[in-house]
Amino acid sequence: MKTLFLLLLFCHVSSTVKHSLKLFLTATSGVPNFPEFVAFAMVDEVQVGYCDSNIKTPEPKQGWVRDFMNDNPQHMEWYIQRCSISHHFFRANIDGLKQRLNQTEGAHILQRMNGCEWDDETGEVFGFNQYGYDGEDFIALDLQTLTWTTPRQQAFTTKLRWDADKAKLEFNKYYYIHYCPDWLKKYVHYGRSFLQRTELPSVSLLQKTPSSPVSCHATGFYPDRAMMYWRKDGEEHHEDVDHGEILPNHDGSFQISVDLNLSSVAPEDWRRYDCVFHLSGVEDHIVTKLDKAQIRTNWVSPSEFPAGGVTGVVVALLLLLVLCITGLFIWRKNNNGFRPANTK
Repeated sequence: MKTLFLLLLFCHVSSTVKHSLKLFLTATSGVPNFPEFVAFAMVDEVQVGYCDSNIKTPEPKQGWVRDFMNDNPQHMEWYIQRCSISHHFFRANIDGLKQRLNQTEGAHILQRMNGCEWDDETGEVFGFNQYGYDGEDFIALDLQTLTWTTPRQQAFTTKLRWDADKAKLEFNKYYYIHYCPDWLKKYVHYGRSFLQRTELPSVSLLQKTPSSPVSCHATGFYPDRAMMYWRKDGEEHHEDVDHGEILPNHDGSFQISVDLNLSSVAPEDWRRYDCVFHLSGVEDHIVTKLDKAQIRTNWVSPSEFPAGGVTGVVVALLLLLVLCITGLFIWRKNNNGFRPANTK
């Protein structure tokens, strides 16, 4: 396990030349107070555009994207058309799926994730186009065989129909091999000062309660090629350590947490531990000593709990519920992300 973890970290940090363009489209049914269609675009894991069935017009999310759209108005017009067309396409498909699966009630979610990756060192291109329904894989395009694949019997009728549309399959192949990478290269060129910047994070030690693991939390770093780990006596430490994923922030930066369970560690031994953050391409590491005085927490003992604290707890629980509901709309294949199809 230790060897596998180190290998994954090495692969993540050393992969410095790949760029990606990803489009996420989501249709919902039976979800109150939420647009029935939402779409957003990401370049190198940074959100660059957004549209939904309420606003209808795509919104650039970065200054350099607005500059690009102003200089290329036909590109913006394409996104306006695609937002409208995709809305109707997804609305029809989710209605058809509900009817086919005899789903007359409840909330349902249809998602598509498509786009491409481009290695600016080797020139290698990957394309992907896959659908999920109610949080599970539904159907995906195999660009090598130009056929649709599915793990679900309910999607077999869709597979046969889409496999028979040879013209659309050829268009998909050309789009993911040529159009998508060409656009991605233009985006990367236009946004290079933003996308190729380096920002170090702020690092904090957090703990929910005195008996909870201590979380070493880094936020505000860019790019996402980074690793963080705990050390003991100067050596990397893996026992009772839980590594979190690198997650995006709303401003385009990233965050990560690594938890250390200290339940079996004597208080006098805490000083032997420290947390290390390393950003790819930056020589210096950020080292944070495990110091009880530096740990931030919102925990208070029951005897100190204020009468008005109940309101705060209720608000916190409501915010957590909102976050959980929002998380339902982030579909990842087998909880491990997508596996793009090699088009070379």
